[in-house]
Amino acid sequence: MATALLRVLGILLCSLLVTSDVVPQDNFNIQAVAGKWYLIGFATNAQWFVDHRASMKMGTAILTPTAAGDLDMSYASLRSDASCWRMSHLAKKTDVPGKFVFKSERMDNDNDMRVVDVKYDEYALIYNLKTNGGVSTVLNKLYGRGNQLNPQLLEKFKQFSMANGILPENIAILPQNGECAEA
Repeated sequence: MATALLRVLGILLCSLLVTSDVVPQDNFNIQAVAGKWYLIGFATNAQWFVDHRASMKMGTAILTPTAAGDLDMSYASLRSDASCWRMSHLAKKTDVPGKFVFKSERMDNDNDMRVVDVKYDEYALIYNLKTNGGVSTVLNKLYGRGNQLNPQLLEKFKQFSMANGILPENIAILPQNGECAEA
């Protein structure tokens, strides 16, 4: 029990120390990030992920910039029973291009999201610090314009996640999946 507690405290300390170092990509272009993305990589030490990792599969995200410079994000993932899981958020811009904040009503957490690395026609690496009840958890996501990315990008995602305190066993490259019909 004490070992588990020390491990959790170590992870939390690492994530808090790293947070200030995670900066969005220079010259972020919100218009260029618009469109459809496939969620290829997912990494977090959050217990809900550890509990559900085996059942998670690739999903899609539609990112739509607003006139105010915010980012409308709509997610969809096909479940094994052929139903669709959907969620959406409006990420509000900050004074730092590529950094957004939003409240997830469904998950009851505050989010500090940063687009840390993006090649607009290929991939996007997203860092998100989720805070609920004073406890913060890092969640990194790797998106692709197609449903596959090269091994070097997958490795870059894994290394970035570990550098941000995520345990190797909590970094997943999601298996391909069918897509939900447009809502």
